[in-house]
Amino acid sequence: MEQGLTAGEVLVRARRAAGLTQRELARRAGTSGATVAAYERGRKEPRLSTLQRLVDAAGGRFALSVAGDEPQPAELTSGDRWSLALHRAVLRRLVDEPDAVRARALRNVATMRRSGDGSARVYLDAWDRLLRGPLEPLVAALTALDHEARDLRQVTPFAGVVPPRERWDLLRAHREESGRCVATSSST
Repeated sequence: MEQGLTAGEVLVRARRAAGLTQRELARRAGTSGATVAAYERGRKEPRLSTLQRLVDAAGGRFALSVAGDEPQPAELTSGDRWSLALHRAVLRRLVDEPDAVRARALRNVATMRRSGDGSARVYLDAWDRLLRGPLEPLVAALTALDHEARDLRQVTPFAGVVPPRERWDLLRAHREESGRCVATSSST
C-alpha cells in the first residue's frame, strides 16, 4: 500500500484503474456491492486478506510493505518481545548463512501455502517477495517495531532456522525478563 493511503483509498484506486463499478468488483470478488462501498467509504475496514482479494479481483497487484511509525518498547506485548527476540536470532543466522536461511524459509512458505486455508496469503506473499529481494527490506521485516512488521512476523516462515537449544535459551531469557519462573531443562 502506498504510504498514507487508507484501505478504502487503495480499493477505489484499484477499482477505478480497472474501470469497474462497485457492483462489478463485488461480483468478481464474491461479495456485495454494499460491502465494497462500506470499505471504500471507510465505514468498514477490510482484513488484509480481503483487501488482497478485492485488489486481485480488480486486476491489480497488492503489495504489503513494512513501514510505519515505531512504537515505544513499552507498547510491545510480551508476545511481540518474544517474536522480536526470535527474529533477531533468525537475522544472526541469515547473516552467517544467507543462502541456506533464505532457501529454508522459501521452502517453509511453499509448505505453508499448501497446508493453509489461504487466510495468510497476503503475509506469505510478502515473505516470498522479501526472501527473494534485497537484504535491507528483509532485515526491516525481521526487526522493525511497527505494527505491520509485528503482524507479518506472526506468520513466520523461519521454522527450523534457530536450533532448538538456542531457541530454548532465548525463551528462558525472555521469561526471566518478563518476570516469570522458568523450570530448567537438562535436555538439549
